[in-house]
Amino acid sequence: MFTLLLGHRPLYRSGQRKAGRLFTPAVTAAFIVLLVILLACIFAPLLAPYDPNAGDLSNTLAMPSAGHPFGTDQNGRDLFSRILYGGRTALTSALGVVAISMILGIPLGLTSGYRGGLFDTLTMRCCDILLSFPSLLLAFIFVAGLGRNTYNAVLALGIVYVPMLTRLTRSLTLVEKNKVYVSACVSLGYSEPRIIYRHILPNCISTILVQLTLDVGYALLDLAALSFLGLGTRPPQADWGSMLDEGRAVLLLNAFLSLIPGLIIVVVVVALNLFSDGLHQYLDPSQTDLPSFDAYERKLRKYYAVKEARDGNQSA
Repeated sequence: MFTLLLGHRPLYRSGQRKAGRLFTPAVTAAFIVLLVILLACIFAPLLAPYDPNAGDLSNTLAMPSAGHPFGTDQNGRDLFSRILYGGRTALTSALGVVAISMILGIPLGLTSGYRGGLFDTLTMRCCDILLSFPSLLLAFIFVAGLGRNTYNAVLALGIVYVPMLTRLTRSLTLVEKNKVYVSACVSLGYSEPRIIYRHILPNCISTILVQLTLDVGYALLDLAALSFLGLGTRPPQADWGSMLDEGRAVLLLNAFLSLIPGLIIVVVVVALNLFSDGLHQYLDPSQTDLPSFDAYERKLRKYYAVKEARDGNQSA
């Protein structure tokens, strides 16, 4: 029976895998939540009922109502409008952090892992130095040196995230470069950039993509921490992290000022983690739900029965 199994084409193809389904209920819910929040932030000018920076001192610290769904802050600004505009700042900044780490980290990791030698040693020692500092502390140092604003916070965190992605990409490249297809490419005379970017990178991209999805959530948290400490977005620009800091001063008077932006950050990060986990299960072949041996044997018997019947009809 094992000879039959090994000697014929498989009956279960990659398109028939069970556990590798991307949109499971949890992933679907996470995707819908992310899509709704993303679209709400993109169309903030259409959905926001008020100017996020327009204050009304006669209506400060108002509780949620029909006119102000989330209430108002200590300056009379509509909290719902600021949440929508703050999401644009927070999400675009998080994507900017991941983009910087991707642009620098992936080429460094691929080249370092494939070439080895002195270049690999120097790259890894630089990564070790950066990773020896706590990420937020290193971001504080960069922001303090560059100046306090959103762009410098994004640049600082992007640099902090580079060594983590570089080490991940390098480890994947070390595994791939010892495989047969790379040796075949070398024997055919392919150039190093072609081998790295057209052959090795596509085989590493699934794991890198999962890590980048997780990094968006981590970047969102780190940017909120910087803004909360006064090192990120400068007022009056709306941002979820700075809104947490603003609400902290009046927490006993109106808890919604800190509760709502904090809850949205938690929801977005949890949804990103759920989506990343589903993406990992979908892209990782080891997560495929293979059939049991009995099920495979029944499928095999049915296959040969149909084949014998077809051959009999053709001979007749």
